[in-house]
Amino acid sequence: MNGTLKKTISGLLAATFTVLSFMVLVGFVRADVDQPEVTLPTLEEVKATTYCVYDKTDDEIIFSQDPDKQIYPASMTKIMTAMLALDYLDTSASLTVSQNAIDNISFDSTVMGLIVGETTTVSELLYGLMLPSGNDAANVLAEGVIEALIKNYPSDSLSAGPDGINATYFEDYFGMSSEDILASYKLSAFAALMNYRAQSLGCVNTHFVNAHGLHSDDHYTTASDLTKIMAAAAERPDFCKLIHTPTHYFAKTNMHVEDGWSIVTNSNKILLDPWLIAKTAEGEATHAVCVVGGKTGTTSNAGTGMTIYTVNENGHELFTAVCGIPGEYYSYQTRYVAAITAYGNLECWNRNPEKVVPGKLGDYQSGNITEAERAEYDPLFLPGDIVGEVEVPEVPSDSDDTGEEGGKTDGDKDVSVVIDESKKDIKDPIRKNSGLVKWIKANKLASGIIACLVGLILVLVIMLIVKIINSKKSKRRRRKSKTRPYIGEIIKD
Repeated sequence: MNGTLKKTISGLLAATFTVLSFMVLVGFVRADVDQPEVTLPTLEEVKATTYCVYDKTDDEIIFSQDPDKQIYPASMTKIMTAMLALDYLDTSASLTVSQNAIDNISFDSTVMGLIVGETTTVSELLYGLMLPSGNDAANVLAEGVIEALIKNYPSDSLSAGPDGINATYFEDYFGMSSEDILASYKLSAFAALMNYRAQSLGCVNTHFVNAHGLHSDDHYTTASDLTKIMAAAAERPDFCKLIHTPTHYFAKTNMHVEDGWSIVTNSNKILLDPWLIAKTAEGEATHAVCVVGGKTGTTSNAGTGMTIYTVNENGHELFTAVCGIPGEYYSYQTRYVAAITAYGNLECWNRNPEKVVPGKLGDYQSGNITEAERAEYDPLFLPGDIVGEVEVPEVPSDSDDTGEEGGKTDGDKDVSVVIDESKKDIKDPIRKNSGLVKWIKANKLASGIIACLVGLILVLVIMLIVKIINSKKSKRRRRKSKTRPYIGEIIKD
C-alpha cells in the first residue's frame, strides 16, 4: 500500500471518528439554558437597616421593619427627579448641558457621559438618569425643570404649575429675583421643589438637597416615604416605561456623532429575572405576577438598596423599599430585595386571595423591540411545527386606514394561525412519529455540521474508491511494461 493511499485511509478514519464523537456528544450532552432554582434568604437572614412594603391599592403598609427610620436614599433620589421632570418638561424637548451641571457632581459619580455644551432630548436624559443612574443627567434635568417652571409660570401671572406654585414661591424662598435664581441657584431651587412635592405626598421624614443622591447629612428619607414617592411616580406611564426598560441605546448628539454611542443596562436584576420573587425561602408561592421595575441606590454612606414596583395576582400594586444593606453584603442586594418583595407579595395575597390578573411572572415582561419586530408566534415554536394555513381577514376596500409604510393596518390585528389537523399526515407523513425529524429541526446547527461531515466522508470514500481503481490499473500497466517481447521462432502447426 503506497503512501498516498495510507494518507487517504487515515483521513477517512479520522473523519469517521470525528463524526461519531460529535454524534455521541450531541446525543448525551446538552446545554442547560434553565436558571438554577435559587432559594431566597429568610427574613432573619436579610441584612438591611429598614424595609417597607406599601400596598397602594389598599393604601396601607402591609409588611415592614423600621419603615420610618431615617436613611440616606442615594440614587433612589432619582425617582423624585424623574417624576418632576416628567411633570414639567416635554420629553421631546431639548436641553443643553451646562458647566454648572457638570461641576456639581463628584469625580467618582455614575454618569450618562454628557459633555458641556451637548444638546440632547429630555427623553434621552431620563433614560440616562434611570438606567446608568447618571448624576450628570440629574443635574441637567433639574436645571431644565426650574427654567421651564419660571418661564411658564412667572411670578407676575396667576398661573401655577403641577404643584400649584409659580416663580413667586422661589423668589420668596430665596429672597431674590427669578433672574438671579436662574443665574446661580437653579439646582438649589430644584431641591426646594423636591421637598415641596415630598410634603404634598405626605413624606414628613424626607429632605432633599440635590437631584441625584450624592451624600449629604441633610439629604435623607425613609423606606416608607420612598414607597410613597415611587407610588406617585408610577402613576405616569412614561415613568413605568423607564423603569421597565432593560437596556437603552443613546441617540447621537452634537457631541456624540453616532447613534448607540453608549449602551446602558438597567441595574435592577429582578426586572430581568422576575422568577426570583415567585417563591419565598420556604418555597411558598408568592402570587406576584409582574415586576414593573425599580430603582437602585448605592453609596458608601447609604449602603445599597432598591425601591421596586410589583403587581400581585389579586390586582394589588405593591411598592417595596429595601434600604441600608451594608457594604460587605452589596453582592446580595438582588437576593435581599427579592426576598422582601416575595414576602410582601405573599402577605398581600393572604389578605385578599382572589386571582384577578391572569398569567404568571414573565408573561408581562418585555424587551427593547420595535412593534414591527414583535413576535407573531410562540418563540419556542419552530416554523416547521406549524402545519396549516394562515387566515388573514380581508381589509374592507373602502378603508382609509392604510397605515405607515412598514406598519400595520386595522386588518392586521386579528391575524391568527389555524392548524388543520386533517392535513398533518398528508402534508408531512413522517412528521408525526419521526424523532429524527424533530431533532434535526431543534438542532439546526448541529445537524448542519453533521451533514457537512457526512458529505466529507462520502467525498473521501469516492476518492478512496477512485484511488484503488487507479492503483489496480497502474499495477497492470507496470506488469505489462515489464513483459519482454518474444524473440524466438514462432512454430506453426
